[in-house]
Amino acid sequence: MKQNTKKGVRSGANGNAAVASVLDASPGEPVPKAPSGIDGLDEITAGGLPRGRPSLVIGGPGCGKTMLAAEFIVQGATRYGEPGVFMMFEETADELVANVRSLGFDLDGLVRDGRVAIDYVRVERAEIEETGQYDLEGLFIRLAHAVESVGAKRVALDTLEALFSGLSDHAVLRAELRRLFRWLKDRGLTAMITAERGAETLTRYGLEEYVADCVILLDHRVVDQVSTRRLRIVKYRGSPHGTNEYPFLIGVNGILVLPITSLRLDHGAPVERLESGVRELDAMLGGKGFFRNSAILVSGAPGTGKSSLAARIAEAACQRGERVLFLSYEESASQLARNMRSIGIDLERWTKKGMLEILASRPTLQGLEQHLVLMFDAVRAFRPSIVVVDPISNLTLHSEDAGLKPMLMRLIDFLKQSHVTAVYTNLVGDDETSIAETQLGVSSLMDSWLLLSNIAAEGERTRALQIVKSRGMPHSNLVREFVFSDRGLEIVDVVLDEARRPLTGRRRAGAQADAGNGRRARGSAAVARRKA
Repeated sequence: MKQNTKKGVRSGANGNAAVASVLDASPGEPVPKAPSGIDGLDEITAGGLPRGRPSLVIGGPGCGKTMLAAEFIVQGATRYGEPGVFMMFEETADELVANVRSLGFDLDGLVRDGRVAIDYVRVERAEIEETGQYDLEGLFIRLAHAVESVGAKRVALDTLEALFSGLSDHAVLRAELRRLFRWLKDRGLTAMITAERGAETLTRYGLEEYVADCVILLDHRVVDQVSTRRLRIVKYRGSPHGTNEYPFLIGVNGILVLPITSLRLDHGAPVERLESGVRELDAMLGGKGFFRNSAILVSGAPGTGKSSLAARIAEAACQRGERVLFLSYEESASQLARNMRSIGIDLERWTKKGMLEILASRPTLQGLEQHLVLMFDAVRAFRPSIVVVDPISNLTLHSEDAGLKPMLMRLIDFLKQSHVTAVYTNLVGDDETSIAETQLGVSSLMDSWLLLSNIAAEGERTRALQIVKSRGMPHSNLVREFVFSDRGLEIVDVVLDEARRPLTGRRRAGAQADAGNGRRARGSAAVARRKA
């Protein structure tokens, strides 16, 4: 291969020391790791990529290979004090700098600071000679010079296909691929190399995945008109790792990999209680309300008052001086405020004071993963004490969506780790079968579950509330009627008829009125007797 080369030197003692540390590791010791700095990736790789070894990133066009490699270099230089070299064979340095700026990375600044070196190697088919003397010596010299110039510990090469695009002799190609990977290992460089996915094999040449110590497969698919990128660790020599497919996103803050949930359930369990804002409901919850930082599910049929109860919990938090984030997927912020005003809940007052933030959007605007990242960003930016998601059933078009439960598991874990109390509303049917079938499989993840329902009797519909479960506290097992008025939500006292059956609606109000009249009559008779 004919290239303009620069005289360079081999990497020094630091590189050899890194190699020695890897080679000297005893069988009982874990493989040394280099944290990638990419959210989620270090979790599923149990600490990062293999230090001093090459890792291969495979994927088709638009999967995010170059962005992943760029963030690996940037995070190493900025967070871990490991300078890096990014050598590309398709994009120029200016194009790369402009592209990664969309992730919030200032490559230009890192280059000026001497923490990153960028080198564009132009490869043309006409410049490649297939002879017995073909090798990558020119590339090695150029790469060694870039590594020495910044004292690099990390290297990214993007992409292998561009480097070998005109070479048809597979014997020569395989020999040089092995030589490239060995050259990087011998110098103790933690390398990320990108490659195109093959048609019938994992990679185009069918060899790269065998000589790499870690292989990461990226995939970009569209299901039901929703685009999703996914990542899978195909292999990782000498280290345990996650083997599932994990959604990942490329956003304004870089790449975020979304493992299903935290590997450990290590979040705290506060004993502090949180009042709901409905006095009678707090009484049903042992007299003190919910546990702080718990996950609360409010489910019910249409019109049972799920959003209204969630709004009252939000208002009560604002009245205590706590910040609330309300994620609405059915109503706009102004519509929600107007509707709640009719039952005495003034949300607009708290939004003006900066205590309440309402984020409303169409649930079909983005995929589940993008919704999750927007939630994460909103929580980090606003720092609320309480988050309301209304309703979770609107986040997907299909109740059988297999991605919804893992997404909610990630959200529940994130909010608990962030010490945030969460209220989730969920639409279900009124009959028992519908309730069981449409809980989206998440009721078991919740700490408290309130079930609202409609009761139709004698030409009248009334609303009822029951506590299905509330972990860690005594709670009522009664089904209670609740009503709306301009004073807000109220859970009314239980009134029984002569057969000890609960009365609701007009019958309950009539019995209460009769009882009140009877008490007044008895009181008047007693007064008359005393006067006599």
